[in-house]
Parts: sequence; structure tokens; C-alpha cells
Amino acid sequence: MADYAIISLGGKQYRVREGDRLLVNRLPTDEGKTFHPDVLFTGGNGKPNLSPRIQVTAKVVGSPLGPKIRIGKYKAKKGYRRHTGFRAKLTEIEIQSIGARSTSKEEPAAAAKPKPKPAAKPRAAAKPRAAAKPKTTGTKPATRKAPARKPATRTKPTETK
Repeated sequence: MADYAIISLGGKQYRVREGDRLLVNRLPTDEGKTFHPDVLFTGGNGKPNLSPRIQVTAKVVGSPLGPKIRIGKYKAKKGYRRHTGFRAKLTEIEIQSIGARSTSKEEPAAAAKPKPKPAAKPRAAAKPRAAAKPKTTGTKPATRKAPARKPATRTKPTETK
């Protein structure tokens, strides 16, 4: 059994143990629900494992807002002052267990038998096509020509003395 695990949530990595509570970026999971984050590494008792087949179970405890961050901009002698701020949207999670074996993706595929394809229905005989209209060998209809362009206006040359 692993002492700790390194998990990936929201593009960040966290080192967790059973019973830990973390504040992470807001997750789409509802409050009170459990989920299984990606496990990158497990360790403990001197046995590190870079490709673990262990599952970490985490429960969403709440969705608080982070502390208010104030941002002020100021330029001396210019009368320039701007104030903004924000509160990060966070999710509080609790690590319930580390070490439950994950069900590998190969097992469900082997358990689910492929369904046989239904027999193809025989196609109906092709219907004879109606006689095609004879093509006329006459001339094409006359196409309209674009109107002729007007000549550019001429300016009178300036007289020199």
C-alpha cells in the first residue's frame, strides 16, 4: 500500500495522503460526489512507482471562494491610479483512499462480448429507368455581353506662354 501519491488536477500536481484536504481550482464535480484523479506517482516505504495501477478516491467537500486579491496600479506624478481585484473560485477536496486497485481498461473490453452484426437484408431488384429525354442539338441560348466601357474623360492640356 502506498504512503502517498502525486495526482494531477487542473494542470497542477499535488502530493497527497489519505485524509488530506486540498484547495484546488474549481472542478465541475458536484459537492458530496467522489471522483478519481489521475495518479502520476506513488511512493512510501522506499518503493517508488512511476506507473501505478492504483486509484486515488477524492470527495468534493465544498466550493469556496479564495481570499480577495487587491491589485493597484500607480504612476508617480501622473495622477494615474487603477484598482482591481478578484477572488479565485476554488474546490475543497478530501482524499478518502489511496491504493484501491483500478479497473484496467482491458478487463471491461474482455468482459463485454462483441455483438454479432445482424444479417444484411436482401436488396430489391433494381427498377428499370424511364427513357431519358433526347438532347437537343440546337445552339446554345445567346449570352449577354457586358456593356462597353466608356472612354476616360480627357482633361484639356494646360497652355504654356
